[in-house]
Amino acid sequence: MGRVSKEVSGQVISFIGLLLAAVSCGVPMWRVTSYIGANIVTGQIVWDGLWMNCVMQSTGQMQCKLNESLMKLSQDLQAARALVVICLVCGFVGFMITFIGAKCTSCLKKDASNATVVIIGGCLIILAAILILVPVCWSAAISISDFQSVLTIETQKREIGGSIYIGWASAAFLLIGGIILTTSCPPNKPVIPGYGAPMYPYGPPNTAVYAPVYAPPGSQPYTGTYSGTYAPAKPYAAPTTYSPRQYL
Repeated sequence: MGRVSKEVSGQVISFIGLLLAAVSCGVPMWRVTSYIGANIVTGQIVWDGLWMNCVMQSTGQMQCKLNESLMKLSQDLQAARALVVICLVCGFVGFMITFIGAKCTSCLKKDASNATVVIIGGCLIILAAILILVPVCWSAAISISDFQSVLTIETQKREIGGSIYIGWASAAFLLIGGIILTTSCPPNKPVIPGYGAPMYPYGPPNTAVYAPVYAPPGSQPYTGTYSGTYAPAKPYAAPTTYSPRQYL
């Protein structure tokens, strides 16, 4: 698979994950509470979302109300609202950056710059996947713990809504798309370096001419006497006669 096909497939998968993240953010089905009384007429289903709550009666009538105050939500939904919005922003920015550095576009002239831009966009998409995965798993864990708790009233037990499953699918698509984008570009430098100039270049041959070196006179004054000849001052003369005892 070439670089262009990898980039296109990564962008398509990332775009699908971004759409699923937007659907998970907007659909008010993070938690579902079912209540059925003694009479079927009194049954109703409550849907809790990040931005609104909806109540569906057994007659088919639905009423939705916006969450005007953030403090009315639970802690996990408060964090989910902030993290999902940041996820959408990071995913959209990363998705647009990948178009700037794509191989099939001519926004940047150097291949190294294109590769760097695509890798940055892929990293932002991976960050978006992590940002939506955290609130989805947190909300699912709280819903399961409340449902299994003996202190929770039967009519107030909440189940996992459809937005949680959509969020998990969105995180998977964003993660796969970001990994494909970050690995689609080749390295900027070759793995095996080429042979360049030698480490120790040879210099010009040594053409120095050896000549007598002039030594400056010493600083100590000469104290000897000069007689005008190089004969020793006390010559050693051979003896005139030899005694035969010296050889016995």
